[in-house]
Amino acid sequence: MSYHDDVLALEQAMGEAIVGQHAMIERLLLGMLANGHLLVEGLPGLAKTRAIKVLARHLDARLSRIQFTPDLLPSDITGSEVYFSEGGKGEFRFQAGPIFANLVLADEVNRSPAKVQAALLEAMEERQVTVGGVTHKLDPLFLVMATQNPIEQEGTYPLPEAQMDRFLMHVSVSYPQQDAEQAIVRLARSEEREVPGPVNPLRLASAVILGARREVHEIHVSEPVERYLVALVQATRVASTLDDELGRWIQVGVSPRGAIGLDKVARAHAWLRGRDYVTPEDVQAIVHDVFRHRLILSYEAHAAGINADAAIDRLVERVAVA
Repeated sequence: MSYHDDVLALEQAMGEAIVGQHAMIERLLLGMLANGHLLVEGLPGLAKTRAIKVLARHLDARLSRIQFTPDLLPSDITGSEVYFSEGGKGEFRFQAGPIFANLVLADEVNRSPAKVQAALLEAMEERQVTVGGVTHKLDPLFLVMATQNPIEQEGTYPLPEAQMDRFLMHVSVSYPQQDAEQAIVRLARSEEREVPGPVNPLRLASAVILGARREVHEIHVSEPVERYLVALVQATRVASTLDDELGRWIQVGVSPRGAIGLDKVARAHAWLRGRDYVTPEDVQAIVHDVFRHRLILSYEAHAAGINADAAIDRLVERVAVA
């Protein structure tokens, strides 16, 4: 089987265990293929934790979960030097923290102070941790999925906009449809009865994902599509030239890191669809997830009930396809 067939099989296997959340499954795979990290926002019970657990089950990868709390320390994430005594001699040895895994679930990341959030985000960006003057590299297959609850804000420490920019995508998870929720109930009932799974469950080697990433790197982006991609980014900074109302909504536009992210995820989206080139439809399909956390809206927009998705919808309508 090709890398593409393997990843499609992974997507199908995840879809059998996570019902009604195909968009989240796809975004999780896109993040992994584009070698980026995800901030997932949704109400409790929408299979956010289950999604990354199922992904780890079907990959030859180690999963760690960090429950963010107000008393968490940076060393609880990165690890620290621990003193060992043996044979009358003592020495400090590095004891790796939970960040040294392939898949990391940072649950309720906005529940910890800024210093702890910064430790996580630094490891995400640098792909390494320095403790005691020694640098420890993270595994090439490394993905952080951070979650946050949109309705519980009491006692939380919202991520600063500059730090949120480190996430490749901000995925918004909504309630499933009625038929999907009925299927969820049936799935939960079958799991209560401990119905046995397949005899040979899918379990992909990390080399498959790394090979798929190499193929994503080779996806062609034509100059017109590249101009369209950059035009969308530029438009967030000069929105008033496109639309007066849009100009009043957007206070700060998307950074160059957003343009790089849009290019990466668009290529991963095209690869997942079985194409070796990017179309404007690929860009439009994922622009909300890449821009959602990078746009800073004005007070006027918030007062009018305008969210980032509405502003991005208007943006896509106003920017012409090259």
